[in-house]
Amino acid sequence: MARILIVEDEQRIASFLAKGLRAEGHQTTVAADGRTGLDHALSGEFDLLVLDIGLPVLDGFALLDQLRSQGSRMPVIVLTARDSVADTVSALEGGADDYMPKPFRFAELNARVKLRLRQLSGSGDAGPVGSLEAGGVHLDLRTRRATVSGREVELSAREFALAEIFLRNAGQVLSREQLLDHVWGLDFDPGSNVVDVYVGYLRRKIGAGAISTVRGMGYRLDR
Repeated sequence: MARILIVEDEQRIASFLAKGLRAEGHQTTVAADGRTGLDHALSGEFDLLVLDIGLPVLDGFALLDQLRSQGSRMPVIVLTARDSVADTVSALEGGADDYMPKPFRFAELNARVKLRLRQLSGSGDAGPVGSLEAGGVHLDLRTRRATVSGREVELSAREFALAEIFLRNAGQVLSREQLLDHVWGLDFDPGSNVVDVYVGYLRRKIGAGAISTVRGMGYRLDR
């Protein structure tokens, strides 16, 4: 059971989300404006945030920016009527983990919630529950902090998600398609070089030799 915060000012949608997620066994809290939502999000009491963009008092982009600037790495799924490419990019670059335009199907949202929570809570065989460790890299899945050989490094939400899937599958080759599916969770062009770019970012932070390129197949985190 996860604790999910829903920040949505449309009462009908908020009630629909809360009811559906409670039926899945989660605890839900609803905030109807951005300022209240930010206060809840920074409390440390929640596992995941479902965030609308068009909010009163403080809009979703500003909420997300303040949340990330204050160190929170809580998974965020942005849910909004704004479906332009520019808004999608703004949300993802601002630290969102996923993005769904309205109208939406609850089944798809629920699948994405399950994916983010599975990534957050799973422990694989790499350490105690809530943490992962391999190749000198340690991820605390609750605080969303990363350390390399005992030294804390700052990872963006996307870099953390990428590091997480590598640690969960240390020693295994992961294709670009697998990384796109698990980390971005959106319909990115398979020909896009976004995976290569972010692998480059991650290498600079955790060590150039930590992730090997397997020609014609993908990438591998070496144990």
